[in-house]
Amino acid sequence: MSKWVRLSVAAALSFGATGAFAVSPGGTAPSGGRMTALRQLEAGQWELRERGAKQAAPPQRVCVSDPAQLLQVKHGNGGCSRFVVADTNDHAVVTYQCNGRGNGRTDLRVETPRLIQIDSQGVADGAPFAVSLEGRRTGDCR
Repeated sequence: MSKWVRLSVAAALSFGATGAFAVSPGGTAPSGGRMTALRQLEAGQWELRERGAKQAAPPQRVCVSDPAQLLQVKHGNGGCSRFVVADTNDHAVVTYQCNGRGNGRTDLRVETPRLIQIDSQGVADGAPFAVSLEGRRTGDCR
């Protein structure tokens, strides 16, 4: 087996090739619909708090117009391509690549339409990151 084929198989396995598909920068599936796990989330003001931090940092407040924004907490919502690894009613896993700005992998679990858990890791601004966040919708955007 050639080196290229071994790498391709390993990459496919690491990305969970079964049932996976690429999505556009806006986070929509090829069919044009939003990812299943994101459909139930409400737009508006969200507060993201780091879980398990020894020193509590102030929460990050984000005005969410498209719940797909929550998949790239360290890279914003523009200019990245995503690959969906898993997408069920209450769970989404994506990997993403932001040309020249880094990459990441996010595991988002929906507890209610207003409460989520986010685990994300990758590289942003040339440095590695790993965050565990709890997100709560706090109201409408100002």
